Amino acid sequence: MNTTDSHEKNSVLIVDDQPNNIHTLGTLIKDDYKVMVTTSGSKALEIAQSDNPPDLILLDIMMPEMDGYEVCRRLKSNEQTNSIPVIFVTAMDSAEDEEKGFNLGAVDYISKPFNPTIVRARIKTHMNLKIKTDMLEKLSMQDGLTAIPNRRFFDESLSKEWSRCTRNGFPLSLLIMDIDNFKLYNDNYGHGAGDNCLIKVAGAIKNTLQRPTDMAARYGGEEFVVLLPETDAAGAVHVAQGLRKAVQGLGITHQHSPTASVVTISVGASTHCLESPAKNKEQLLKWADEALYRAKEMGRNQVQSA
Repeated sequence: MNTTDSHEKNSVLIVDDQPNNIHTLGTLIKDDYKVMVTTSGSKALEIAQSDNPPDLILLDIMMPEMDGYEVCRRLKSNEQTNSIPVIFVTAMDSAEDEEKGFNLGAVDYISKPFNPTIVRARIKTHMNLKIKTDMLEKLSMQDGLTAIPNRRFFDESLSKEWSRCTRNGFPLSLLIMDIDNFKLYNDNYGHGAGDNCLIKVAGAIKNTLQRPTDMAARYGGEEFVVLLPETDAAGAVHVAQGLRKAVQGLGITHQHSPTASVVTISVGASTHCLESPAKNKEQLLKWADEALYRAKEMGRNQVQSA
């Protein structure tokens, strides 16, 4: 979803083979929304699947080549685009036509000729619902304490990146890390201090990652994971060492740790690549977990690679 920042308007894609209809609708809403337009159903699908999809689509039903019903059906059958609200724009007003549209997943109808007040009201209603739905979805993917992505978001991201990287022959690396002696920290400093420690460690991990494609998540308890698409084994170890140094550099006192006088992490790294392919994403996770176990066995506050 596009940002709701006051500097960035939400976007509406108008799909109609009649330029005068596009002009009329665009004029009605251009002050409130960023307007995108196309006269073709196939082009509408391209825009919806792009890196800059619309927040809402106004879709004409009667179009040559691909009608609005087929465009809507394809939008709703694609995981990437099925959450974009579709409002049909039509001169057809039978109950059967409306029922067909709603069954395909449309959220509303706007009738031709246009009533400006109704057009604006219906778009505003469904845009507000979309914004709230997106916010709830984002919250469901976020760890409540550290505000970084949670395990559910990581699991979904791993599935997508595994499919993408294996399809294109790219390497995919994974880091699993544990705060060393965290139980001793909680027992001696209290759970409130433990929560603050988790928040600071999560922030250090997130802020150390350089690329927008790299993703850190809380995996559970004091365990974190980092997904590194298109990263080979050497690159994964380099990132892991940077994370280890960043956490140690926080200087969070841990006088009860047998490892160091400050909070540290142990990191296990694994890589799927053409030279050393994992059977599946579960094996990639298992390799990283085994490497983490080895890092702990060998004294903690270090990186081990599968």
